[in-house]
Amino acid sequence: MLYCSTRGGVGGWSFRDVLFSGYAPDGGMFMPETLPPLSPDTLRGWKGLSFARLVVEVASLFIPAQLIPRQDLEALVSEALRGFSVPEVVRVARLKDGLSVLELFHGETLAFKDLAMTCTVRFLNYFLQKEQRRATVIVGTSGDTGGSAIQSAKGLPGLDVLVVYPRGRITPVQEKHMISCLEDNVHVFAADGSSDDIDQPLRRLFADQDLVKSHGLMSLNSVNWSRVMVQLAHFIYAYLELSGIGDRAAGELPELEVVVPTGGAGNIAAGTVVKLMGVPLKLVAMVNSNDIVHRTVSAGDFSMAASVTQTLAPAIDIQDPYNMERVFWLLLGRDGASVKAMMEEFQRSQRHALSPEHRELLSQVMTSGSVADGGILETMRRCWEDNQYVLCPHSAVAVWHHYHCPHPASVHRCYIATASPAKFEAAVQKAGLTFDPPEAVKALDSLPTRFQTLERRDSWCRDWEQSLREWIGSVGRARSSGAPFYRQ
Repeated sequence: MLYCSTRGGVGGWSFRDVLFSGYAPDGGMFMPETLPPLSPDTLRGWKGLSFARLVVEVASLFIPAQLIPRQDLEALVSEALRGFSVPEVVRVARLKDGLSVLELFHGETLAFKDLAMTCTVRFLNYFLQKEQRRATVIVGTSGDTGGSAIQSAKGLPGLDVLVVYPRGRITPVQEKHMISCLEDNVHVFAADGSSDDIDQPLRRLFADQDLVKSHGLMSLNSVNWSRVMVQLAHFIYAYLELSGIGDRAAGELPELEVVVPTGGAGNIAAGTVVKLMGVPLKLVAMVNSNDIVHRTVSAGDFSMAASVTQTLAPAIDIQDPYNMERVFWLLLGRDGASVKAMMEEFQRSQRHALSPEHRELLSQVMTSGSVADGGILETMRRCWEDNQYVLCPHSAVAVWHHYHCPHPASVHRCYIATASPAKFEAAVQKAGLTFDPPEAVKALDSLPTRFQTLERRDSWCRDWEQSLREWIGSVGRARSSGAPFYRQ
């Protein structure tokens, strides 16, 4: 199993090489050169496996045993998923009228990012210890990824984590999960801008190959293939639990519709990979008022709005759904030259019109919808009235589809719940609901904090890039000298 760039300039990389990378050197994103097929017999054989075992089975398709032997892989995944608050790691809530919600938020930071992040950090640490080297992780976050990266990597001796988040555009709980970590290997920046703004200087840093190599820079955003790879498992788990495959011993596999709240499109890209591996999924990408993915799917309009709209679902307040590049590459038959031209036009002009042929290919893989804040609140209230079940606003973006696009009982459908309502108290209260948060969330308010500020000036992108470069250099010098970076 080898990996290549979606833009065609790089190929033949190993999983280990890709794991330690951000964007590919040609600006693209890494993907497997081939996708292993999942036969009906394989899927039926996986029915009844625990989620952790399913992660191992999926990861072993993409990580050769020469790099991580099966026994080590099992131990790494087991260690990664041990700290989740429910023994099954993920859980299906089966509610009224066929509403099945796949809860992916039982990790330490109460978001689905914990599933792939904990595994990916364990894979990283495995290689770092084996090679006796260090790496510096850079994460731009719209809310959940940063906290998950920090909690997964804090205290690890071979890893520094630098996180940049959009100040004033995330919830207090999301922010506290980041700025309350005082470990010496964690560095947090609050930027005066959107998550899309943050991506610009980070792309420039990763484009500097001398900087990347000298400081071991890498990404833990869903730019990193390992994050997407682990996310394949929850689509397969949903299929095995909810499609009715156990009712058919042989014959054609049943279809499952999976409705996904979508921002950076890492989750929907994972679903696309699973579909193309042979699992009969019908994917629905649901977005908030930042509706670029919906416009792309429904009208071929892959163009950014003038600015990011702040909504009740801040983790998907994104106008640059960078993982759509992976979807385009898959649908265009791995044509790197076409993807390169498409994405360079988009980055240059912030727009690209899909051809009729490309629109047709995309429509065969997924449909989409868009929900404004009013629809989010309506869905949260209705789900409570019907089920006494509180949704987070992102999960409500998906479940809106249940109430507005009814389906016959013969159609199996799953809604992805990406975060706990405990992280979004203001939205829960705005819906007229209450939710008693876990004790760990209540305790965040009493913790000390530490972060740096990236202020917005006329030359903000260049200034932020320079500030982050200087910080990376300072951390590197401190590590070389053996001195702690923060002196208490």
